[in-house]
Amino acid sequence: MTAPVATPFSTQIREASHEQHTEAENSSFMSELLGGGLGVEAFRLYTEQLWFVYQALEGPTAQLASDPVAGPFVQPELARVGQLERDLDHMHGSPDWRATVTPLPATAAYADRIRETAAEWTGGYVAHHYTRYLGDLSGGQVIRSIAEKTWGFEPKGDGVRFYVFESIGNPAAFKREYRTLLDAVPADDAERLRIVEECKRAFSLNSAVFKDLGAATAR
Repeated sequence: MTAPVATPFSTQIREASHEQHTEAENSSFMSELLGGGLGVEAFRLYTEQLWFVYQALEGPTAQLASDPVAGPFVQPELARVGQLERDLDHMHGSPDWRATVTPLPATAAYADRIRETAAEWTGGYVAHHYTRYLGDLSGGQVIRSIAEKTWGFEPKGDGVRFYVFESIGNPAAFKREYRTLLDAVPADDAERLRIVEECKRAFSLNSAVFKDLGAATAR
């Protein structure tokens, strides 16, 4: 009798978090933003919130590079903070925005959770890493295209550089390799279940940011 083939961990994560992922993608804020119902100021506010999230994600990478769980995922070609700062310099018209932008409450909670996992539980950090970067390489490209058409940003230029991965020549191949890394995460079944739950939590934290953004842009 042939033993059943184990489901790859990357597939487990994708399938188990599908509901939370769909909820985040279909938030009223993103639907209005991408449907043309909101102005470029809303897109700028969204980009500001991403800056806080990616500072939390990328701030500890030097310490995590040698970690057996998180280390393989620390890849320089994914780094987004510099691109976000260039986008915000463009949208604000100067680099002085750093002294004035603030995280929304949900953004602060999201960033705090990322920093907490990076410091105390790197399996959880991988969950956050996965939900952000694979999303940027996939649905993020749709956001870039719509932003270019809606607000007149130069194609793949300032304002949308966050979505442009110049060091990744073949995004589809990169995502396949990333999923292979997920499948090889050194964790037993119980730990993998914990990572899956953190992935769900990451999507829920992201949905909470969209809710705050919706409230902020409705004022």
